[in-house]
Amino acid sequence: MALQQDDLQVGSLGPCTIPTPLNFASPSHPEQSHFRRDKDRICLDLTARSDDKPKPLTFEEAGPREKLFFDPAKTTAAIVTCGGLSPGLNNVIRSVYHELVENYGVSRVLGIRNGFRGLDPAADLTPMELTLEVVERIDKVGGTVLGSSRGPVAPAVMADFLQAAGIDILFCLGGDGTQRGAHALDEELRRRAARLAIVGIPKTIDNDVPFVRLSFGYVTALEKAAEVVRAAHVEARDTIHGIALVKLMGRHAGFIAAGASVVSQEVDFTLVPEIPFPLEGEQALLGSLERRMRKRGHAVIVVAEGAGQHLFDEQEVRRDASGNLLHQEIGEFLRRRIAAHFAERDFPVAIKYFDPSYYIRSVPANVYDRYLCDQMGRHAVHAAMAGKTGLMIGCEHDHYLHVPIPAVVSQTKCIDVSDDLWRAVLEATGQPRW
Repeated sequence: MALQQDDLQVGSLGPCTIPTPLNFASPSHPEQSHFRRDKDRICLDLTARSDDKPKPLTFEEAGPREKLFFDPAKTTAAIVTCGGLSPGLNNVIRSVYHELVENYGVSRVLGIRNGFRGLDPAADLTPMELTLEVVERIDKVGGTVLGSSRGPVAPAVMADFLQAAGIDILFCLGGDGTQRGAHALDEELRRRAARLAIVGIPKTIDNDVPFVRLSFGYVTALEKAAEVVRAAHVEARDTIHGIALVKLMGRHAGFIAAGASVVSQEVDFTLVPEIPFPLEGEQALLGSLERRMRKRGHAVIVVAEGAGQHLFDEQEVRRDASGNLLHQEIGEFLRRRIAAHFAERDFPVAIKYFDPSYYIRSVPANVYDRYLCDQMGRHAVHAAMAGKTGLMIGCEHDHYLHVPIPAVVSQTKCIDVSDDLWRAVLEATGQPRW
C-alpha cells in the first residue's frame, strides 16, 4: 500500500498541559534544546529534494516533550512481551521501568505475564509488580522475565482488563502480529474514549519490521549465527567431501542468513525467501554445489527458514497461533535432496546439518543491542507520557520516530536484492545470480 502523509499522523489522547519533570539544562545547552516538538519531522527518503512533487513523506520525531499528558504521580503503566524470544527483551523492560520511575516519577509499573494472554481474566495471570529489585539484573540474562506467548485476545477483553486494573499506558513489545493486536486494542479504546495510551516497541530478531533500520536482537543474532557458520565451515573443511548446511531464522526476510554470510565470509551459497532459487539443473543449486565440491572438496550452505517454499507441493495453508504462515521444513528437505543428488552420481559426501535457531534467540543481547534496547525503551516512554497512542517507535537515518501502527502493519520489510547487503552476499559467496 502506498503511504500518504495523512497515514503518518500520530494519534493523541489530548492536549499536554503538565510540565515535564525531566531536566537536561546545562550552561552550554539551554533546556529547550533537548526537547522535541510535534512539528519536528524526519524525512523517510533522504534522497528526496525540497522541490520534489509530491513532497517527501515525513515522520514525527521521537524524544522528550516539554509538556506531558499524564501526571506521573497518578500514572500506572504496564509492559507486555509477545511472540518469539529475541535478545534484548529484558533490557527493554529494564530501561522502560527506569525511565518511568527514576526519571518521570511514575508511581506504579506492572508486568503483564505471558503476552496478551495475561490481559485475559480467564487465564488467571495476575500482573507482576515491577520494582527496582525485580528489574535490576534482568538485563544480564536472555529471554523475558514476563514470559511470552503467541495468539490474539479479543480487543474488548483486553480493554476491559486494562480499564479495570486502572492502567493508563501499555507498552507492547513484539513483531508485526503483536503490533496488529496493539492496533486493534487501541481502536477499541478509542471507541470507548478511554484515556489510555498504547505504544509499540518493535521486537523481531529477523529484522523484518518496517521503518526500523535495525531491530534490537538482530546484531546479536548475526554475531551468534556467524559463530555457528564458522564452526560449520571447520566441520565441512576437515571432513572428506564435507557439506555444512546451516538453517537460520527468517520466515519472510533473509536478513540473518545474508548478514551472517557477509560477516563470516565462509559461505558458498546463501538461500533467502526473497529469491526463489532453482534446485535442479546445471546452473541451479545442486549443479553449482556439485561443481564446487569437485573443485574445492567442501562447501557451506546457509538457508533462511522461509527460503525455497516454491519447491514444495501445494498443501493446505497452516498458521501458528499468531497468524504467521507455517513454512515447510526447508533444511531437512535440502539435506535429503543434496544426499540423493550425490548418491546418484556415486559421489560420497558427508552432510553436517546445523539448526541453532532456539539457541540464538535465547542468548543475552550484545553491547550494540543493549544500547538500542535502552534507546527504544526510553523513547517509548517519552511518547506515552505525552499522550501519544497507536504508534510504534521506529528508527531511520539515526533518528527515532513515531510511526503510526497502521503504517507499520500495511508494509513488509524484505531484503532489497539490488541493495548493498545482497551485493555483498553475492561478492562473498560467488554464487550464481538467480
